[in-house]
Amino acid sequence: MKEMKIFIEGMSCAHCIKRVYQALKNADVEEADVKIGEAKIAFDENKTNIEKIAKSIEEAGYKLKN
Repeated sequence: MKEMKIFIEGMSCAHCIKRVYQALKNADVEEADVKIGEAKIAFDENKTNIEKIAKSIEEAGYKLKN
């Protein structure tokens, strides 16, 4: 299980948190603690990767910060 903290652009409210949380679940993230502008995540590298996670977040209307 890989754990990391990611930073997300474009979030401003509780609705954003809910959308990002759902996007992370759709990307096979096992655990997610989402706050405005960031998330602590844990995922199985055999099931998903940061590229798939980033794509899912972008499809929800947000963007990972580098």
